[in-house]
Parts: sequence; structure tokens; C-alpha cells
Amino acid sequence: MSQDNLYIKNKKAYFEFTILDKYEAGIKLLGTEIKSIRDAKANLTDAFCTFIDNQLYVRNLHIAEYSHGSFYNHEQKRDRVLLLHKKELKKLKTRTEEKGFTIVPLALFISERGFAKLEIGLAQGKKTFDKRETLKERDSKIEMDRALKR
Repeated sequence: MSQDNLYIKNKKAYFEFTILDKYEAGIKLLGTEIKSIRDAKANLTDAFCTFIDNQLYVRNLHIAEYSHGSFYNHEQKRDRVLLLHKKELKKLKTRTEEKGFTIVPLALFISERGFAKLEIGLAQGKKTFDKRETLKERDSKIEMDRALKR
């Protein structure tokens, strides 16, 4: 997989949450972690973001061990620091202290300059009837596409 089209999405996040705001954050990584990401060996499904000592961390982001790594290989699910501007961090912290808001990783990609970036979103949890509505919309869209193909 080439570096240009590497885009690992968290499809579960769009189903479970209503995304209100999106931010692009850098990630502080080790050498073997960036190599694994370039091989598309990352999983965002269970990942979430949290504040620890006024720094934003992503937790449960699974980056598989690098296949050619030696004993210098990284831990697969360690906490990783997210790099954002102070204004953005302050804004996110105040919004997450309100009830019902959380920060969810949406996508992991490599920027034009070769850095790993994590797209995060300020999200609000969906209720079960909202999820059912989302499923109905998706099914009707699929049916319409099928009808148009005929």
C-alpha cells in the first residue's frame, strides 16, 4: 500500500456518535510505530481520547508490532500523546467537561510531509433510535443505487 492513499477509518465512530467538530492532530510516535502505520497495520476501533495532566492522549490505539523490529519494538496498545495547538486543547477540554461530549479518533493517515496524523472529532453519543435511523438511511441509499444501476 503506498503512502499517498493510506487512510485508516474508524467506521464504528460514525455509527456510535454524532460528530460535531473535527480536528487534525499529530501523534508522538516511536520509529517502529510509524513503520507499522505505513504498512497499514493499525486499528482505531476501540480507541478513545482523554486528557491526562492537560495533555491529550489517545488510548487503545492498536498499532501492530513492526515485522522487522528487534527488541526495540513498541508496545501495541500504549498511550500516545496527541499534538494540538494550545487554543484547540483548551477548547476541547472545556467541551469534554460538559455532560455527554467525548473525543473520538476518526481516521489515521499520513500527511503530505510524511507525518502520521490522527483526525479526531468532538462527538456526542447517539441513542438507539438514532442508530436505527442511520441504518434505515444506509439501506435506502443502497436500494436507490441498485435501482439506478438497472
